[in-house]
Amino acid sequence: MPITIAPLGSPRILISDAPTLTRLRAALSSNTASATRFKNMVDSQIAGADIYLFGPWQAALLSQVTGKASYCQYAVDQTESFVKSEEALISRNAAATVAGDSYLDVGGTIGNMAMVYDWCRSQMTANQRTRWATYGNQAVWNVWNHTQARWGNTAYAWSGWSVDNPSNNYYYSFLRATMLLGLATYGENTQASTWLDKFRTEKIANQLVPTFTRDLQGGGSREGTGYGTAMNGLFDLYHLWEKSTGERIADATPHTLASFDKFMHDIVPTLDRISPTGDHSRDSTAALFDYHRQYLEVLSRLYPSDVMAGVSKSLLAQSSVPRMANAFEYWVDYLYDQSDIAAQPLSRLPTAHWGSGTGQFSMRSAWSGDATYANLICGPYTESHAHHDQGSFVMFKGNWLAFDENIDSHSGLAQYETPHNLVRIEQNGKLVEQTYDASCAMQALADTPVYAYGLARVTPMYGGKAVVAKVEREFLFIKPATLVILDRVQTTGSGVSRIWTLNLPGTPTLSGDRITAMSGSNQLDVVRLAPTGLVSQAISWPTVDDDMNAGSRVDVADSNGNVSVFLNVLGADHAFTAATRSDAAGQTGAQVTLANGSVATARFSTDGTGGTLEIRNQAGTVTFSGALPMTVQAPPRLAN
Repeated sequence: MPITIAPLGSPRILISDAPTLTRLRAALSSNTASATRFKNMVDSQIAGADIYLFGPWQAALLSQVTGKASYCQYAVDQTESFVKSEEALISRNAAATVAGDSYLDVGGTIGNMAMVYDWCRSQMTANQRTRWATYGNQAVWNVWNHTQARWGNTAYAWSGWSVDNPSNNYYYSFLRATMLLGLATYGENTQASTWLDKFRTEKIANQLVPTFTRDLQGGGSREGTGYGTAMNGLFDLYHLWEKSTGERIADATPHTLASFDKFMHDIVPTLDRISPTGDHSRDSTAALFDYHRQYLEVLSRLYPSDVMAGVSKSLLAQSSVPRMANAFEYWVDYLYDQSDIAAQPLSRLPTAHWGSGTGQFSMRSAWSGDATYANLICGPYTESHAHHDQGSFVMFKGNWLAFDENIDSHSGLAQYETPHNLVRIEQNGKLVEQTYDASCAMQALADTPVYAYGLARVTPMYGGKAVVAKVEREFLFIKPATLVILDRVQTTGSGVSRIWTLNLPGTPTLSGDRITAMSGSNQLDVVRLAPTGLVSQAISWPTVDDDMNAGSRVDVADSNGNVSVFLNVLGADHAFTAATRSDAAGQTGAQVTLANGSVATARFSTDGTGGTLEIRNQAGTVTFSGALPMTVQAPPRLAN
């Protein structure tokens, strides 16, 4: 549809939408908590405080809401000072600061300048408008023309990192600068229409939409839950574009709404952490943070009538981040306030989510704080911030029980296989690595009231390396708190070890084929039923990798022959009282006595794939019996 751009001289970005401006003014006049906190923060900054990451655009927004010119004067003065400092560098033929780190901050820098330009245009001189637009044009031109980039009379070619990769967090920064500069300066900047076409047609319609629709089924990001959170900025752009032009682009790809669902399933039952997939350089612990709150708040404003908006409102209210903790994020609670959204209970959500585009299968026993949670990874490995973790899992109940050692790293960048819970392969002591641009195949998957199950074919991750013939994992979560995991691994050649790896937050106790590990007041019990006769070795991470500040791992290495079938039973907080082998013809199995006295018998094909599950109650009556699914049965979007 054709877009509508407000007349030159009137605000175009966001507040050109009358209902939005009315809503923001009403929130401020009625002294809502989010509006009051935002205004007090801006006033504090203007009075002399030095608020971390404060943007002058926030004062410009407040000027439009309140009608007070003093806010705009501050915003213009601060932005003018910055532009002058950039011009001083350019006049010396030096690179402007906006070029730093491959233009990562171009979105914040140019986008924020554009909003001040738009909202405070009447308080700028013609000279300022010309100079700001000139500076912005050069920055944005340099982004999209990386081999010819220049500042002043000097060429400053750069790598062009991710200018054509919509799945990378840098891309969203590039989009922000391009879109906002085009909107703010349209009509008095000859390049503005080029930037709008670049954003809307070349990048969104022709690049991002087909990529997301093809690659990111189920929502989320292949960069993981750390860098993937940067999509909150992309969703913010969808909202700004819609309110500024009248055109809704959020629905151009199903990825947007699907991400709403997926992100809530990334959050553990205690609502204070997220499942730690991929790099987490800002905070390796993957604690719930303002950026995660922003992710859900922006989506709730894009879909205010969707059930997920009401569920996210309840989730955030009960979470460890019930409001923004950092002043530089107060604007989000104000702009995307959820007070007009009817809350929905968390029980509206199903107990599992499958995102085939990211390969994340998140599952839990219930939507309660004491529930057990697990996440199994099996999907594409195509982004630099992703890890060698296909086939790995984590387990949570009250605390992390079986976790990703990246949580205990200093860098948050522990990408290699060993920090992840999988079967790694070593030949002559050298790690056989998973291959970039390869995909794990989730061959079967289901979530039921009794169990959740996934069958991961990890073999393709090794890119046809001769030493790896087969790597498969069958992952059975018997609710409420027991895992039965079978791994089939076949290798070729000499000097090969197949090593079942389990990463733990603390120091475990080993006793033969049993592992006991405490995490706070929560306990993990592990019983290895196959292979027998192997030795479990506990290794303190800080003693072998100086990037790690805590944590342990247990290695169970099998170098006998070329085939291993690992069968392990894991339970949270005494979920089972006994676990023994229970094989059948062509099947390797476990009989597990659960805490409530029921007996679960899970058997898996020894050489093929698939299996069966039977559960009998204390009286011996069969309460469940059936074959595990052989196809992917994606969970529904809603439980009720």
